Amino acid sequence: MTTRYGRHCMIALSAATLLVACKPKDNATGDTTTAAGAVATGSDSANRARTDSANNAANASNSNWSDAQILAFTAAANRGEIAEGKVAETKATNAKVKAFARQMVTDHQAMLTEGNSFAKKNNITPDSTKGDVQDLQKDANNELQDLNSKAKGADWDKEFVEKEIDGHKKVLDKIQSFQNSTQNAQLKDMLTKASQKVQQHLDKAQALKDSTLKS
Repeated sequence: MTTRYGRHCMIALSAATLLVACKPKDNATGDTTTAAGAVATGSDSANRARTDSANNAANASNSNWSDAQILAFTAAANRGEIAEGKVAETKATNAKVKAFARQMVTDHQAMLTEGNSFAKKNNITPDSTKGDVQDLQKDANNELQDLNSKAKGADWDKEFVEKEIDGHKKVLDKIQSFQNSTQNAQLKDMLTKASQKVQQHLDKAQALKDSTLKS
């Protein structure tokens, strides 16, 4: 027979069990029922939204290029590398850096000639009004002035190679993205070959930095 005292104890234990079961978790980031959890969850969502928005904007910017704009960008890149390579042919003191500069001039001159021929054959006037094209031209001029203003020597060689690593990385990213913009099969093929050549230059410059010019 259950006593009144026993019934009171059972009721108290049942209430305690319910309280433990209903206790909220300590992880505020996953608990949207508390103020802290709501703020944390909202912050995570906002960060993801900003990241997605930035990635979408970058992809749209890289895919929204006409053939005329692509040709203007690649021509500007080739001219810039040719100019810097010619300076290095005369100012570089390391024989391997000098040889790299000569090869760079030869390869970029060939790519520039091919691009000009393609534009003429297809009656395309390169369009340099894109901000990225103008920025590339300005950067190339600034780099050229910097290389011309400094005295030749080991430090000059190192700085030249550093510039080529940085420049070729940026150009490579753009050229690869351009293949999603053009519908012209010949231009796609040219961009593929250009990507391979720029990658070769990048690898060579990186090898010079890591071995030949390593302090």
